[in-house]
Amino acid sequence: MEDLHELQQLRAHYCQHLDSGRWDELVELFTPDGAFVGLSTARGRTGLREFFSNLQSGSLSAWWHFSSNETLEVDGDRATGQTWLLQPCVVDRQSQLAAGRYVDTMVRCEDGRWRFEERAVRFFWWSDVEQGWEPGTFVWPPARDAADRPGAGQ
Repeated sequence: MEDLHELQQLRAHYCQHLDSGRWDELVELFTPDGAFVGLSTARGRTGLREFFSNLQSGSLSAWWHFSSNETLEVDGDRATGQTWLLQPCVVDRQSQLAAGRYVDTMVRCEDGRWRFEERAVRFFWWSDVEQGWEPGTFVWPPARDAADRPGAGQ
């Protein structure tokens, strides 16, 4: 049960650090060679910090991540699972809403802490609030690119 609690905290801290712009704390949640796969692929803490900190310098100016419906499978020092995602955000000064899921691989490191080896996001849809959110609707090109990757609909 302790492992499950620590893994849930890892996922919660990811959303909190990401939404608060705490990049140093965010990348510490990943292994030194950990990866984020989705809007782009970033690997290693330097690459992850650059990727996440640059997200808000473009058209995506604000976001809030809400996750739920998580699953976890723990096998020794490895864990896998999925978490559903709802993300209100602001893109080009327009209110938008996205939904998808995270697919996670986590490992217990030498210091005893759980970290992400890989976190992948797969978007179901991303659309203007006024437009609605019919599946397959992607108004932000990076979300469309991530959704079009092999395995995105699984």
